[in-house]
Amino acid sequence: MKYLQLSLIALLGFVFSASAQAKTVDKATISTPGIQCEMCKKKIETYLMRQDGVKAVKVDLKKKVVGVQWITDRTNIENIKTMIANLGYDAGDVTKEESAYKKLPPCCKIPAVPAAVEAKP
Repeated sequence: MKYLQLSLIALLGFVFSASAQAKTVDKATISTPGIQCEMCKKKIETYLMRQDGVKAVKVDLKKKVVGVQWITDRTNIENIKTMIANLGYDAGDVTKEESAYKKLPPCCKIPAVPAAVEAKP
């Protein structure tokens, strides 16, 4: 009888601990129009994967978006956008950090549009 009770207690403890460990994961796609090259992609993916709560990151250079999955009780979409902005890239509605943008290598910066040349009469 004692063996049955101990087994039942152990089983209940295991069930409750397993349910407590279940993590809710959310995902989103963030518009990042400033990404230009493979270096941008690597920088964003490497940095975000080191952050607490981020499960997966995929940068699509052609579509200029970042797909991200995160554990909801550790971080949120606004924090992730801010992380990307702190690297020097616009992220959805969060504007890039100018000081970080200035430190990016030339290949990672948006090419400047030349000023219009006025036609002489």
